[in-house]
Amino acid sequence: MSISAIDNRASSGALETYVPALGRLLLAAIFLLSGVGKVFAPGATQGYIAAAGLPAPFLAYLVAVAVEVVGGALLVLGYQTRAVALVLAVFTLATAFGFHHNFAEQNQMIHFMKNLAITGGLLQVVAFGAGAFSLDGRR
Repeated sequence: MSISAIDNRASSGALETYVPALGRLLLAAIFLLSGVGKVFAPGATQGYIAAAGLPAPFLAYLVAVAVEVVGGALLVLGYQTRAVALVLAVFTLATAFGFHHNFAEQNQMIHFMKNLAITGGLLQVVAFGAGAFSLDGRR
């Protein structure tokens, strides 16, 4: 199958409708799971933030929960998607540098690169929007 055949199929509608929605869901899953996990472990999360040397662990905890849970849900729904994806991209990049900066440790380097990849996916959403199967697409 040639690239042009794939391009022609992509313009048929189904790919443009459902693939962006699936992409948003897959990107949002990590934020939703992480945010809900933080809700159920506030002490451990604040301890982790403090151990990383970041200021105001309680405030950082509240921001992280809000960004991850609300941002993840809005990303799934496709509401204000470009703005939400930009906030999540900045948040993800900040967490990469705040928590995964020990490049001598292989696991931290993997987490850092994972965060960069997620940021790249979110920037694609910023650039191209939510797609047709979204609240943004209904407006």
